[in-house]
Amino acid sequence: MSNLKLTRENTLPVDGLAGTLIGRAWIPGAIAGPSPVLLREDGVFDLSEVFSTISELLEHTSPLVAVRQAPGRYIGTVEELLGNTGSHANPDKASLLPPADLQVIKAAGVTFASSMIERVIEEQARGDAAKAESVRRLVQEAIGDNLRAIKPGSPAAMRLKAVLIKQGMWSQYLEVGIGPDAEIFTKAPVLAAVGSGSEIGIHHKSEWNNPEPEIVLAVNSRGQVHGVTLGNDVNLRDFEGRSALLLSKAKDNNASCAIGPFIRLFDETFTLDDVRNCVVDLQVQGGDGFVLEGSSSMALISRDPLDLVTQTVGGDHQYPDGFMLFLGTLFAPTQDREAPGSGFTHKQGDEVSIGSPLLGTLRNTVTYSHEAAPWTFGLRAMMHNLAARGLL
Repeated sequence: MSNLKLTRENTLPVDGLAGTLIGRAWIPGAIAGPSPVLLREDGVFDLSEVFSTISELLEHTSPLVAVRQAPGRYIGTVEELLGNTGSHANPDKASLLPPADLQVIKAAGVTFASSMIERVIEEQARGDAAKAESVRRLVQEAIGDNLRAIKPGSPAAMRLKAVLIKQGMWSQYLEVGIGPDAEIFTKAPVLAAVGSGSEIGIHHKSEWNNPEPEIVLAVNSRGQVHGVTLGNDVNLRDFEGRSALLLSKAKDNNASCAIGPFIRLFDETFTLDDVRNCVVDLQVQGGDGFVLEGSSSMALISRDPLDLVTQTVGGDHQYPDGFMLFLGTLFAPTQDREAPGSGFTHKQGDEVSIGSPLLGTLRNTVTYSHEAAPWTFGLRAMMHNLAARGLL
């Protein structure tokens, strides 16, 4: 069970509440349920009388104007909301939820050169962590570090593809990494994500896995990006390394998708260019004293965020309730946790912090998926709840 304690200091952005932060909270009452909330210096305000879901809010022509005009209903201080979040939450008080509800949770894969190389290594090692180091040397000798300068789908990328095929080093991961088409997949079902302060789940059969710290775009049905949050695209490297057809088993397990703590809407303090240049930091603290740290710079991404949005939604695919889009990660941990050459993998009780200065910090504790809180509040429960609260 997670013992993480969320506070204003370890959760909010460096500029506090200067930006426009929206989220979701479980609101107690005669009929308890989830509501969109706005965080302000004077407290946390329930917006459900105007917008019953985050999805509905993001469909507004200007979510920023809408939340600034909505008075909302005061539910407590920011400190009270954060302090009552996690396994210790008092059901009679408001608690923080992941800031996504009816949106489909999508993810872009292999969008950074370094993580692309690690995916090739997983494939070549067939999911065996013990073989990864020797394979890593062979792959880097064949590919080198020049991939950062290659624009996906460009003539230079196609020439590199021809060379790698000739060398016998071509891979499905290189195809989506430097080819014209991005890898876009469904990370988790609607309403399946967990939020900050919750446990994240690792499949109990996995022996090689890691966190993936990422920027997550909040996109409406028209493909408009209105804000950003943080995410952990928990990944089973051994499952995916054995076969890319096991992607769903590697990516989509109970509690394997964390999003939060809040969505920061674009306003005069925060723009898409801030996203393009932000750095996402990761820290894993194990009960065994092990500490893993790393960072992922969005400046090194191979595809622009708006290109990834365009490849997700449009004439060929629609998302009437919008979607959350993970942008991929530069970070692929290779630091040995135990024996030399064994690489990194999670242990039960690891505390994972994913942060970026203007987005705050997403905090979770690792457990097995079958031991995490089961997912029971799905779409049927959501619709019944909203109806019972008079919000439909």
